Amino acid sequence: MVRIIPMAASSIRPSLACFSASPRFPISLLSRNLSRTLHVPQSQLFGLNSHKLLRRSVNCLGVAESGKPAQASTATTQDDLLTWVKNDKRRMLHVVYRVGDLDRTIKFYTECLGMKLLRKRDIPEEKYTNAFLGYGPEDSHFVIELTYNYGVDKYDIGAGFGHFGIAVDDVAKTVELVKAKGGKVAREPGPVKGGKTVIAFIEDPDGYKFELLERGPTPEPLCQVMLRVGDLDRAIKFYEKAFGMELLRTRDNPEYKYTIAMMGYGPEDKFPVLELTYNYGVTEYDKGNAYAQIAIGTDDVYKTAEAIKLFGGKITREPGPLPGISTKITACLDPDGWKSVFVDNIDFLKELE
Repeated sequence: MVRIIPMAASSIRPSLACFSASPRFPISLLSRNLSRTLHVPQSQLFGLNSHKLLRRSVNCLGVAESGKPAQASTATTQDDLLTWVKNDKRRMLHVVYRVGDLDRTIKFYTECLGMKLLRKRDIPEEKYTNAFLGYGPEDSHFVIELTYNYGVDKYDIGAGFGHFGIAVDDVAKTVELVKAKGGKVAREPGPVKGGKTVIAFIEDPDGYKFELLERGPTPEPLCQVMLRVGDLDRAIKFYEKAFGMELLRTRDNPEYKYTIAMMGYGPEDKFPVLELTYNYGVTEYDKGNAYAQIAIGTDDVYKTAEAIKLFGGKITREPGPLPGISTKITACLDPDGWKSVFVDNIDFLKELE
């Protein structure tokens, strides 16, 4: 006759903790199911070897002895987050950078590049002013957010930032206007190397470069932000998984020793894109202190932060509301150190009101 030695309650509760809170999985049902699975009487489940039996069955269910999900559950979490990120309603809201003379820059953008001043916001207690410019309302267009910090008239753009892209009907005509207004032309109009698209490069008063691309009518003239990265494959993987962007195309230029990847939330002729550039053999760049970040809309900043952490990014501001205006945001760095801010979609629209 086998002697049944009762076990202390505390020795079995950790294995059952994950089921005890669920009304759909009572202990009696667990006992009956384990009995059938392991082919032993229910009475023996709480005997001398109960901890071994429970461990075998619970592990089969994908749950660790501690009550925490096992590795299979972690993979499910990754898949669930990937699916959520892909289905999240995201779009690029604005690109933020610093300038030394706000009025001068506004004048250049409106007179030479055809932008409209959408709004200004002065924050005297923090000693800075913002100006928002673009080609359409902020609730439907990608726009520029200029930041002027009181008393600071010059910034270092660094070597990592590349340029902004603007689609125009006539590149040559735009270049002539820029020259007439005293602007600097860094590259005269002509076909892009290895292609047919007519482009030109100009510089604004602070030294930021703009690529002018000759393109037909488009709903999003402010169409590109180019950043240099040290590992293109790593960057593509991060922006696909953590940001939910689509890899639209890549182009390798071995003659000039660089490769580009275009990423975004829709086709290039209708949506703004992030142009990632890898220069052969260069793994790090000086980012300066002029360019700041891209802001992206999301339905949930908390889940966004989870995905960013899971797929290799660094959270620099935990998700939550901003003091004073209650707009929920989270901020992060990509593997190359480029900053982005995610903004709650509903809160962003309320802020515009």
